[in-house]
Amino acid sequence: MSDTKIPYKIYLSEDEIPKQWYNLRADMKNKPAPLLNPGTRQPLKAEELAPIFCEELIKQELDDTTAYFDIPEEVQYYYRTYRPSPTIRAYNLEKALGTPAKIYYKFEGNNTSGSHKLNSALAQAYYAKKQGLKGVTTETGAGQWGTALSMACAFFGLDCKVYMVKVSYEQKPFRREVMRTYGASVTPSPSTETEIGRKILEKHPGTTGSLGCAISEAVEVATTHEGYRYVLGSVLNQVLLHQSVIGIEAKAALDKYGVKPDIIIGCAGGGSNLGGLIAPFMGEKLRGEQDYRFIAVEPASCPSFTRGTFAYDFCDTGMICPLAKMYTLGSDFIPSPNHAGGLRFHGMSTILSQLYHDGYMEAVAVEQTSVFEAAEMFARTEGILPAPESSHAIRGAIDEALKCKETGEEKTILFGLTGTGYFDMVAYEHYHDGTMTDSIPTDEDLAPSIDAVKALNQ
Repeated sequence: MSDTKIPYKIYLSEDEIPKQWYNLRADMKNKPAPLLNPGTRQPLKAEELAPIFCEELIKQELDDTTAYFDIPEEVQYYYRTYRPSPTIRAYNLEKALGTPAKIYYKFEGNNTSGSHKLNSALAQAYYAKKQGLKGVTTETGAGQWGTALSMACAFFGLDCKVYMVKVSYEQKPFRREVMRTYGASVTPSPSTETEIGRKILEKHPGTTGSLGCAISEAVEVATTHEGYRYVLGSVLNQVLLHQSVIGIEAKAALDKYGVKPDIIIGCAGGGSNLGGLIAPFMGEKLRGEQDYRFIAVEPASCPSFTRGTFAYDFCDTGMICPLAKMYTLGSDFIPSPNHAGGLRFHGMSTILSQLYHDGYMEAVAVEQTSVFEAAEMFARTEGILPAPESSHAIRGAIDEALKCKETGEEKTILFGLTGTGYFDMVAYEHYHDGTMTDSIPTDEDLAPSIDAVKALNQ
């Protein structure tokens, strides 16, 4: 189909909002390794997870065979307040780059939380309410997940306790205040409110925190307060399941105009948006129906895929959560405080880790100054101020488009624009003032935490 027939924004109708989530694991020949009980080293059973997660979410977490899960009507109702989200042709960016590549992006920032995180927050809050719980606890890095969950809890009448990575708590006060506006309590992590927090502060005085620290605190609070459960915004199988609405919508929009992407790119921290975007496309690849090239773009300051080890590791710094087999830098790893965005988790989704290990995906690590250079170019051409996390995918898309310029290949690129950056202006200020620096851990920096992982697996 001629380019002139493809609109700038491709919208689906409200009737085309997905009615089911797609479980990518059902089509994986090599399933993700099971979560292990850290005490027995045996695969966790549903009853062992019950004190931590909601009952229905546990079923979704452990199900490797059911391809589709119906989206509850109550969740569909709230999806309709901001979905379907547009799939956009980046005509202006293409022109600025002078590339023959065709660039599309799936924009998930058109809701008050500012990101894709609401897709899973609504589902998890719904299941918590259905179970009759009083509230939920969670962690948040840059604050997008905490914002989304606070919104979802307000919709369903649940209490929400958020442990926010301390450096983000201090750098992003407005994101914090949005959470509080929706009724959540927000605590900088590590804190003195929990036993785990106090231990971490004793071991790492003055630490600026990590997602691993915040997870430990949130899990402790959930398991010691009656009527509460813990919910997570990335990494888990259930989260990638809920986020599959991103890819399902993107594929439906492109199919309308006969567009097949050659390259699909997403930023990678824990894996929620990347896993959601690639889900239906990867399913086709796994079934041998189509072929695509998938690229995960991660920060050079927290390079789980490109410099981590594929092994069982704790999902949290306090070592109270289950063991997951994933690409990891070690649960003790804490990114540099000058790392401006999210994407701070030491590990990666078990689903994406297995796919990467089996050669179905590629991964690249990029420095944050080049990420913000790409973000600024995108803002000036496409008119959307992107979140730092999403800007990693923009960097990857621009790099691939420039390769097409060199070779003359007319490839089609799809990337995920997970959210907006309006609460990240301190980072943009540092970039514009020239005070932003790149922090790339040395092998010596990574060795202690990775050695601990290797010892854990002996």
